[in-house]
Amino acid sequence: MAEPGISVNTSEPDRMHASAPLDFGGRVNALRALLAEVYGDAPASDLVRSLVQTIAETRQVTERSESVRDAPHAPGPARWSARDVVLITYGSTIQVAGEQPLVTLRHFLRTHLSGLVSTVHVLPFYPWSSDDGFAVIDFYGVDPALGDWVDVQALAGEFALMADLVVNHVSRESLWFIDFVGDREPGRDYFITLEADTDVSAVVRPRNTPLLVPIHTYRGLRHVWATFSEDQIDLDFSNPRVLAEMARVLCFLLRNGVRVLRLDAIAYLWKELGTPCIHHAHTHRIVRALRLVADLVCDPETDPVVLITETNVPHEENVSYFGAGDEAHLVYQFALAPLTLHALLCGSSRVFMGWLGDLAYPPAGCTFLNFTASHDGIGLRPAEGLLTDAEVDVMVDHVHRLGGFVSMRSTADGGERPYEVNIALFDALAGTLEGGRDELGIPRFLASQILMLSLQGIPAIYVHSLLATPNDLDGVERTGRTRSINRPQVTLADVERDLGDPDTPRHRVFTALCGILAVRQREPAFSPDAVQTVLPVSDALVSFRRGAGEGAILVLVNVTDALRTVDEDLRRDLGVAGHVRDLLSGADLPADGPLRLEPYGCLWLRAVTH
Repeated sequence: MAEPGISVNTSEPDRMHASAPLDFGGRVNALRALLAEVYGDAPASDLVRSLVQTIAETRQVTERSESVRDAPHAPGPARWSARDVVLITYGSTIQVAGEQPLVTLRHFLRTHLSGLVSTVHVLPFYPWSSDDGFAVIDFYGVDPALGDWVDVQALAGEFALMADLVVNHVSRESLWFIDFVGDREPGRDYFITLEADTDVSAVVRPRNTPLLVPIHTYRGLRHVWATFSEDQIDLDFSNPRVLAEMARVLCFLLRNGVRVLRLDAIAYLWKELGTPCIHHAHTHRIVRALRLVADLVCDPETDPVVLITETNVPHEENVSYFGAGDEAHLVYQFALAPLTLHALLCGSSRVFMGWLGDLAYPPAGCTFLNFTASHDGIGLRPAEGLLTDAEVDVMVDHVHRLGGFVSMRSTADGGERPYEVNIALFDALAGTLEGGRDELGIPRFLASQILMLSLQGIPAIYVHSLLATPNDLDGVERTGRTRSINRPQVTLADVERDLGDPDTPRHRVFTALCGILAVRQREPAFSPDAVQTVLPVSDALVSFRRGAGEGAILVLVNVTDALRTVDEDLRRDLGVAGHVRDLLSGADLPADGPLRLEPYGCLWLRAVTH
């Protein structure tokens, strides 16, 4: 898995490129000190010499590249605003017969979402062997079924491009693992081997499959560490050459226009027997090291690279990846999805508002990536300590009734607990707990999206939420994987037909969300750094204010299937007495009398000054 055109030179260059930032030497010294904490002084110095060579070569390429230089900027801390919205999609989600899917995706984005979406997260587009791309065979290739690097660069030329650095593991079909099996350099020492009877009971697992996978190699039968599946073999980051390899992959992505890097499964990166392994201190140091590498390639002020960590764990563990503002710029707001689902299904904002009220501000230069759906299921671990086991069971039963599934994880005591529910969010909100589907499914679903779009942070919309795609049960049957329920492929012709028919759920949802996005991007109160003030009203409403002063917006979301009102006294307490405008509808509301919220109704209220 060697990068085309990049030599692995371990000697530090005599001089850096002339346009190197003034603090280049300071960042290199910080990197060396950080890596010395992980590997020791001498190995760290050797590693940094290799990294500096890769960084220098990458800078020379990117500075000569007109397409990279003119590409849209990533939502870095000095630049992010209410205009920043991420779309999550597979490269192959929308298809046209005979056309490369990455070309189709760019056409769809340009036609329907230009000016409404700033960043596109294309899920793994590398050659792969399983897990819909997350078992990477070659980080330096593009799956030929999707397109090539020219298509990736073209997409990065029109939208800020987010890509996955699948940092924890590789496919067993990767060249590195083939080297391991054949006892050849460089991959022979890139993986973790243990005796079959090693006690690994302390290791925290996101799966209930065996941790150690037997592999026949030229050195005999070996048992390798595989956190996620027998086809996804964990890399051994205690070998500094593995980090050097991953840094080269990072630099290669930057050369091709990627500016937002999603560190997939990062929490499981460092292994130490006798510990839970998850969130190891060295893992946090390596995140900081990768950020330093990115900042050495691209000036964080003029051409920011944004790191986001994917850690589907309870909230306090999740936000630890902000570090002191020196690790991830963004962390996924994983608790949002299960708590939103709970509030809208149960018709109560109590848990949601309690969580929101306790939510601490991120460090300066950091924020949340808010999402309610993605290619994965709705994770339940982030709700631990927030929802009771009984409340989780209620949601799991509801998902089962609407055609979804639940996956389990192993616990330290040998038992199992629900890990995530697998269902299309549009179908998850199609009905209430009391019965089947009802006519309020679309308002209920839109309420979930308006909530997400209102909260402090940067919103990320899954393409199948935008398209109101239902459960893909045929996909589950075809692949045998429950996550396929939320990963269908659709034809552009079918999408265009539905979008042209006002009676289809797809038209109604897509049109409504595009209108909401257009309103949102004009409002500085929805900037990631704008203040968020939680204003508890009742268990029927989610209520908070974004921003301050004349530009402040009061957000009200009715999480019930009944009409709710806010009387005049409460309006005064909430700061919306007198003339107000609902930005969502564009209507000016009466100065006197109660405010009405229809079932699952939402208001973005601003005082009207004359």
